Amino acid sequence: MFTGIVETMGKIVAIDRDHSNIHFTVETPLAHELKVDQSMAHDGVCLTVVKVYPDKNQYLVTAIQETLDKTCLREWKVGYEVNLERSMSLGERLDGHIVQGHVDQTAECVLVEETDGSWKYTFQYDASKSNITVEKGSISVNGTSLTVVDSMASQFSVAIIPFTYEHTNFHNFKKGTIVNLEFDVFGKYVARLLAQHLQAKGLS
Repeated sequence: MFTGIVETMGKIVAIDRDHSNIHFTVETPLAHELKVDQSMAHDGVCLTVVKVYPDKNQYLVTAIQETLDKTCLREWKVGYEVNLERSMSLGERLDGHIVQGHVDQTAECVLVEETDGSWKYTFQYDASKSNITVEKGSISVNGTSLTVVDSMASQFSVAIIPFTYEHTNFHNFKKGTIVNLEFDVFGKYVARLLAQHLQAKGLS
């Protein structure tokens, strides 16, 4: 479980294929604090640390085909900056919102606007998967907890303050960038329960 508050960015320094899996070596100052079997969110994707190289400030994670098919990890290249967050501890303040690290789908950045000291990003996603956003609701974009500014049928926008712009990989986003989305978990449960209720009543 995560909060969507990015701790730091890491850099992909090696990519190795193993059958349908891909091993990513990540470089970050957090490496010496990690241990094998620990969960880490990488652009919002929960991956397990399988090796740690503290003397190099590096660690290794593996993405299986299922993860590669459903996320933007397949787009990663050596040198890519990735948002990192360790799993939350009980008793800590929940500064963002509840993020599971289970990406629902990807989206494409279709517009980047600089608005006098902040940035507004608009993303387009496949609405046929029944995921929705609501204005002022929460959404995770590349593992970053954000508030929806504008909500449309297959698009939404978020506003980014300078701190977030500098300390996440949002500063690398441009038109055409593919990102990971995790929609609000409570909203997903409500939508699923409502759909089941309507189906039982023969209204869907």
